[in-house]
Amino acid sequence: MRLLSYNIHKGIGGADRRYNFQRIIDVIESQNPDLICLQEVDRHVRRSRYDDQPRILANYFKPAASLYQMNVHLKSGGYGNLILSRWPLRSSHRISLTLRTRKPRGALLAVVDTPEGPLHLICWHLGLGQRERWWQVRRLLRHHCYREAADLPTLIVGDFNDWRNVLANGHLADQQFRQITRPASRFRSFPAVLPVSSLDKAFARGPILVKRAHVVRTKLARQASDHLPLVIDFHLDDAVSPSV
Repeated sequence: MRLLSYNIHKGIGGADRRYNFQRIIDVIESQNPDLICLQEVDRHVRRSRYDDQPRILANYFKPAASLYQMNVHLKSGGYGNLILSRWPLRSSHRISLTLRTRKPRGALLAVVDTPEGPLHLICWHLGLGQRERWWQVRRLLRHHCYREAADLPTLIVGDFNDWRNVLANGHLADQQFRQITRPASRFRSFPAVLPVSSLDKAFARGPILVKRAHVVRTKLARQASDHLPLVIDFHLDDAVSPSV
């Protein structure tokens, strides 16, 4: 099974600052993922020509299930997270990760009915402050919507904004999550033109066997967004190696 996690920056290129949503579609299609987890997906916003990006992506990839969460509301439309799945969802939730006066943030939670069994999938976009991110991790792990599927194999992916790579410790480690995207030097994804930071990460818990995880560094990917996409090939398996 293949998962792609990608901050698409509303379809605006990181280098040329041009809106070209077809580039995003082409980058995703080139990887042929079964599960697509996106951040910064616009809907009805002027800068992206008022496109309904979740609908465009759903119409193009024709997933069995899709789940959208608009976190940031603008004068016209807004943007947020999106999951597209080749397989049906047994359940889904949208939860807020907004801390007081900070920019609105959120997480999508879904139990995916994969051919290898149920997978608990979480797609989120964390805040810019370190204390804010710690609070957001705690909120997710204590949330009743997370806990109702916490016994299933679980993947957490997205834009962690974790410049210092510290979130692997603390609450995620306490809950037996292991970081797939390490060492950070192998997973630099931002800025796309000359990546120096590993912001796009993935954590797994339970019987998940990761076959390969990598950042897509094609010429098109460097042009399409200010982030590079992360791709993970994995299976649900009882014998999981602790390292990638």
